[in-house]
Amino acid sequence: MSRIVTFGELMIRLQPFNYERFVQTDHLEFTFGGGEANVAVSLANYGMDAAYVTKLPAHAIGQCAVNSLRRYGVDTSRITRGGDRVGIYFNEKGASQRGSVCIYDRAHSAISEATVEDFNWDEIFEGADWFHFTGITPALGPNVVEICKEACIAAKFHGVRISCDLNYRGKLWTRAEAREAMTELCKYVDVCISNEEDAKDVFGIEAEATDIYAGEINREGYKSVARQLADKFGFEKVAITLRESHSASDNGWSAMLYDAKLDKYCFSKKYELRIIDRVGGGDSFGAGLIYSILSGKDTQGAVDFAVAASALKHSIEGDFNMVTLAEVEKLAGGDGSGRIQR
Repeated sequence: MSRIVTFGELMIRLQPFNYERFVQTDHLEFTFGGGEANVAVSLANYGMDAAYVTKLPAHAIGQCAVNSLRRYGVDTSRITRGGDRVGIYFNEKGASQRGSVCIYDRAHSAISEATVEDFNWDEIFEGADWFHFTGITPALGPNVVEICKEACIAAKFHGVRISCDLNYRGKLWTRAEAREAMTELCKYVDVCISNEEDAKDVFGIEAEATDIYAGEINREGYKSVARQLADKFGFEKVAITLRESHSASDNGWSAMLYDAKLDKYCFSKKYELRIIDRVGGGDSFGAGLIYSILSGKDTQGAVDFAVAASALKHSIEGDFNMVTLAEVEKLAGGDGSGRIQR
């Protein structure tokens, strides 16, 4: 069984019930989530040996965060305990023409104040096959950039393949800060995951003749983006998710996977989604891609599985993608009828 290690921040998610706005609600739902944790949960659900690494306080709320992963079979034994805060994000779900809103309250969280001494990466990567992180994690501060770099160096030393989802977050750092840090970290990355905005925001690489707000996708433009990223950093593979945003409730969802060694581009089918919860959609794609590559799927099979997994995630409340391997394979195989299972 393949072993995957992910590293990032696990946060409390506070959200109004249903589609209420912050200003009108008097109750908030309490759950946990975070990019790399979401990936670990998906992989554990697919039967993979998934481990999650972070730093969390030793108090009861920190333990609740750990338990939120344990219940799905994620290995939490390498989580460092310490610090005072669990980061929080407030999420207001959009609907129709009203977009979603995310507000961060994660300053001085345990992981944002972690040091390189908090993690023994040689021990963490013992027996590992894959390491995954996102651009959200180094955005937490220069100290976390250094932790990510130490992790990447150790992963390479142990022969572990590395994937990174660029995931630019303008509320956490500037484009200049992101470009400096990610240019250094991407030197170690084998598989890069991006979307229609990240490559432009982080590296200034833009798809031509594409308007993400009008929902217009130019496939040839994204082929160029993938090739430029692969040429710049030597990536083995570049995956780009393609979201056509008709409204907050209705999106077109597809993806492209570029295999640089084969110089081959594969596009998935497009799903027309009625969105229940889009948070974690990209993470579920990343997990599906990692699973597919480690399972030996070819380029087309990998992107088809990853997109099917992420399409299903949009129908599920919360950060975590609560679907089985069989459900993803069924949708990837063409059965998207949604008929009741008896």
